[in-house]
Amino acid sequence: MSASTLPLIIDGRHVDTLSAPGAPVFIPNEGQEGVNNRILVLGATPDLCRQAADSSAAAFATWRHTSPRERQALFLRAAQLLQEHSDKARQTIQDEIRCSPTWAAINVNDGIAILESVAALITSGVLSGTSPIVGNPEAHAVVLKEPLGVVLGIAPWNAPLILGIRAVAAAVAAGNTAILKGSELSPRTHYFVANLFHDAGFPSGVVNFLVHRMEDASDCFEALIAHPAVRKCNFTGSTGVGRHVAMRAAFFLKPVLLELGGKNFAVVLADADLDQAATRVLEGALLNSGQICMSTDLILVAQEVEKEFRAKLHACLDAFAGEVTSLINPKSGERVQKLLDDVKRQGATLTRSKANGDSPSAVVIENISPDKQFWSTECFGPAVGIRVIDDISQVPALVNASEYGLSAAIFTKNHVAAIHMAKKLDVGAVHINGSTVHDEACLPHGGVKSSGWGRFGGHWGFDEFLQTKTVIVNP
Repeated sequence: MSASTLPLIIDGRHVDTLSAPGAPVFIPNEGQEGVNNRILVLGATPDLCRQAADSSAAAFATWRHTSPRERQALFLRAAQLLQEHSDKARQTIQDEIRCSPTWAAINVNDGIAILESVAALITSGVLSGTSPIVGNPEAHAVVLKEPLGVVLGIAPWNAPLILGIRAVAAAVAAGNTAILKGSELSPRTHYFVANLFHDAGFPSGVVNFLVHRMEDASDCFEALIAHPAVRKCNFTGSTGVGRHVAMRAAFFLKPVLLELGGKNFAVVLADADLDQAATRVLEGALLNSGQICMSTDLILVAQEVEKEFRAKLHACLDAFAGEVTSLINPKSGERVQKLLDDVKRQGATLTRSKANGDSPSAVVIENISPDKQFWSTECFGPAVGIRVIDDISQVPALVNASEYGLSAAIFTKNHVAAIHMAKKLDVGAVHINGSTVHDEACLPHGGVKSSGWGRFGGHWGFDEFLQTKTVIVNP
């Protein structure tokens, strides 16, 4: 591997320009100021994608038969390596996506937690079959759980270590082999993830790594999803791209697991702890500059406490400005600014945090309404809107009118009432007195409607990558 070129990993080999003539080389985030991004990245071609799928298919024949204990030991070794190299991982994430130290640390800590949780689940019985009672008392039935084959995991840039590991960990632990298709905006971090599996001692081909130029995305995905050995795809990213992934996978009769966009509400009721609510709402809105699928976009606040809550929110705004560092590229900044210009043009008031160097300000949109584009469009930036409600019975209708359904938060001291409201919200997760940005390795994570389908995390994540087989023994 040349010192300046980030390689692919195919069949245990680090593939660079010397061994892949004709493969394009690109610079991630080229032209973006202030980013340590001068490393050249080898871009995959459809032919290299097929080579990766062939490698994973060959590795599956052996990997599927490895013992749970062997797999468990490898995952624990990967967790140990990530812990040992945590400083390098944090710095790589910060350099690559220009996030705060807080977000980089969360990525590393949650990445370790995923690896350790997966290791524990391998021997928990999640891979065990069942023995149903059938009609013939002399017959014996067994329902087996078996791996699918090769799984394609497509990870985004915004939580690169967490989502890179999540894209392949449960699938591999369940006995599948995997191809990690990283983001062209965070190739160094996703290479770090794939190389972690390599260095931990996973056999060649069990985890292959591909990344490509943005303009090659469609051709590379088509080569992978069309490959007969690829049996499932998981994708985390935008709803628009998720639709394309789902459509092409459906053509080849391949199932998908999708975690897509969100338009996430925080509901502040009259009896809420307003200091806690203001802190958690801003945490959810501004962490990683609002570039998280679970980010808080909209606040519904009870009329009785609206003035007091608004004052507390404004008072805390500057304290969270440090989490607003940079949007991933100029195009993203232009998109967010267009949403803000639209609400301002229609009469909304914008409250901004103090400037944090060259970073964008955090923005609170006062008195946002459903007729504004911001209300229905995923922001993916450091902005949150407030709407006053005079009747809490309006909340489910306002939340459920969104095409998205990923995460929500409810702030109240009445936990029973909160659970009652949570049951009425069409979302994948409801956090009572907590931020909309929350996920743990032991919990199911995913959305409904345009936020996707299926679940990552815990034993639910294992089930996504297993198939059942019925065996009946008759006398």
